[in-house]
Amino acid sequence: MGTTPASGAAEPGPGASARAARPGRRGRPDRLTGAADGRARRPAEETDRARIRQALDAVRVGAWDWNIRTGDLLWDSTMTLALGIPPDAFDGRIDTWRGLIHPEDLPAVLAQAEQSLRHGAEYSVRHRIRRPDGSVGWVEVRGRTVVGADGRPAHMVGRLWETTETRAAMESAGRALRHMSDGFIAVDAEWRILYLNLRAEQLLGSSGELVGRPLWDIPAVRVPGLEERCRRAVVDRRPTELERRLPTDGRWYHLRLIPVPDGLTIYLADVTEQRQAAAERAVVERAAAERSARIGQLTAGLAEALTAEDVVRAAERVLPLFGASGLIVQALQGDRVRAVGAVGYPQAFLDHLASDAFPRGSPIDHALHDGRPRFIASPEEMEAGYPGMAPMIELSGKRAWAFVPLVVSGRQVGGCVVSFDRPRRFTGEDRTLLIALSGLIAQALERARQYDTEHSRAQALQRGLLPSALPPLPAVTTAARYLPAGEGMLGGDWYDVIPLSAERVALVIGDVMGHGLPEAATMGRLRTAVHTLAGLELPPDELFSHLNDLVIDLGDDFYATCLYALYDPADGVCTLGSAGHPPPAVVRPDGTVTFPALTVNPPLGAATPPFETMELELPEASLLVLYTDGFVESAQRDIDTGIAELAGALGAALGGRAEQPDSAADRGAERLDRLCEALVTTLLPAPERTEDDAAVLVARTHRLAAADVASWDLPEGPVAAGQAREHIRRRLAEWQLDELVMTTELLASELVGNVVRHARGPVRLRLLRSRTLICEVSDGSLTTPHIRRARDTDEGGRGLQLVAALSQRWGTRYTPDGKCIWTEQPLPDTAL
Repeated sequence: MGTTPASGAAEPGPGASARAARPGRRGRPDRLTGAADGRARRPAEETDRARIRQALDAVRVGAWDWNIRTGDLLWDSTMTLALGIPPDAFDGRIDTWRGLIHPEDLPAVLAQAEQSLRHGAEYSVRHRIRRPDGSVGWVEVRGRTVVGADGRPAHMVGRLWETTETRAAMESAGRALRHMSDGFIAVDAEWRILYLNLRAEQLLGSSGELVGRPLWDIPAVRVPGLEERCRRAVVDRRPTELERRLPTDGRWYHLRLIPVPDGLTIYLADVTEQRQAAAERAVVERAAAERSARIGQLTAGLAEALTAEDVVRAAERVLPLFGASGLIVQALQGDRVRAVGAVGYPQAFLDHLASDAFPRGSPIDHALHDGRPRFIASPEEMEAGYPGMAPMIELSGKRAWAFVPLVVSGRQVGGCVVSFDRPRRFTGEDRTLLIALSGLIAQALERARQYDTEHSRAQALQRGLLPSALPPLPAVTTAARYLPAGEGMLGGDWYDVIPLSAERVALVIGDVMGHGLPEAATMGRLRTAVHTLAGLELPPDELFSHLNDLVIDLGDDFYATCLYALYDPADGVCTLGSAGHPPPAVVRPDGTVTFPALTVNPPLGAATPPFETMELELPEASLLVLYTDGFVESAQRDIDTGIAELAGALGAALGGRAEQPDSAADRGAERLDRLCEALVTTLLPAPERTEDDAAVLVARTHRLAAADVASWDLPEGPVAAGQAREHIRRRLAEWQLDELVMTTELLASELVGNVVRHARGPVRLRLLRSRTLICEVSDGSLTTPHIRRARDTDEGGRGLQLVAALSQRWGTRYTPDGKCIWTEQPLPDTAL
């Protein structure tokens, strides 16, 4: 820690006063025990100081102050605890402290003190102390120089703490590093070697020769890229790994470079055997990968094959797997075998094969008879077993053959012949693989034969499950498109337009998840169920509840999405409900495209009622665009992007306006057909049409003219029927429907009378003039009327029979306030 005043030699010493009680000494014994002015401390300050004292006592860091000029050394009471010596073992002199330093460490300590005093640098040293009882401990001392008024060093002050346990742990770790199986090297910030363990010495040289030398001066570590990677690891402060061959023994090592404060550590693990094993595995894996790739190509080609010729071209890919040169694929037709394709044979052989198939008793004939393949290794073996094959051997020029039956579900469908230009012994692996590949070829050949039949049936079934034509309705003009996922593939998308009472209409679109016959059948069942439930005049939420039960009853493998829109042309209100389905696009008459933020309930089959719905008022000539996810989503496009593209396509196709001139031609579906085609062309370019089936339904809404709708509130007494008749006479006269006055009065009288006798108010009468004359009577009761058979002696019970006889159609639907009984009568020819 410094030099004595007389000699100027550096003397170490830790700091604040063991003689703190001596007057005139500068120390800090009272800093933690009391205030200098004797004033009482506040309670919070007392608590803080107590905690600080506890922390200092726990850590045991002593403070010291060495007067360089007098040689006095002051330290606090913690110093004796940190050093593990009795309090009276130190007399406050630097010479006494020097006597506590282990003799072997004393020169280094003095040199460090001298260096610190001379250059004003930090004093930092670790050394051993020898206690009075003979025990030895380790301490770490740090300090700084304080200059006096003359600019020369006057004091050195600092801290000391015990590191005996830390040093012991480090020595234990050092012994572990020394003897571990991997090499270990530690270098400092100047790339000088600080430490090598035994394994590293075997590779680089002994520690005595290498410690202190720059790492890059050692020939054994001069391998390409190592120095650059080491320097990069230190700069980036990030561990890195690499593998290099060391010139010392020519073996491969895995090097882990780990930056540490003021240096770098290097771990070396011998991975030569692992690399050799990995290289051998790589050779095997490459061969297996090549074989798997060719099998994958064969499988893909066979999966895409539609005709027998396609099957032969795809099966040709099997030849390189075995070094084969020829292939014949045959199909079994009745009791005859016909070659459907061949490659790798001379034309003369092919001509002979076309005119005369393999003779009876040939290897392929036997294989087809008993279902066991035949493997012929040479012409001699062929002639010995099958003498009748000699002419074909000569024509073909082949020298080895594999005759494999083609079997599908235990049924023979043909045979396959793989031939070779040279004799060949077939290994067990060859035989197994040829038999496995023959199964793929057999299935592809059978699919090719059944393709045309299945394709025709699929098209007919799909057409039967979807509407053959959309009905012309006053409320909406509609057009739709359906695109299957692929040729002959059945899908689960559907759409429908269902006319309801009071000229209301239900627009439906749905998607049964998956493709195939079960999904198509489920779609048909759901479409029928929607028709039935809509005919019962159920609101959308109740309809979804029944559909959800139906899908759940089908099993866990079935789920479906559905969008149901109920449009009422009398007030222009559209009630929307979604079960896991994308929202519809709504195009306002000014061309604005929006997507209502309706609540999307879970898909049918996974939902729990109740289902949320929303109401939306649509202006005249608005467009509703319903679509399935396949219309806007694909592998190249997520659903949000697809919906945005749909909005753009609608704007471009409509030219910024959804409203069209009000003429008979434009109210038809021709314009909407063109719109559907434009949407399909934009959103479903040809490469994407095979990914998923898609459906789109476009509807232009029309509202009933206000002059064609009339409604009245009626009293809840017997006079209600009379008032109803009076309203009807006046309104039908205005509509010039005098021919329907009498029947409409009878219908209204009967319906109003039933309300007065059997139900409760409020009572309301409504007339609508559209394709038919619609008469509705609403009340507040939920009781549904039923026709009953009245006996001859009954005085009542024939009212609904009269209603059924006078009207073209009649029925009941529930409303939020009760129910509505409606009737329809055809308009006279003069009113059409």
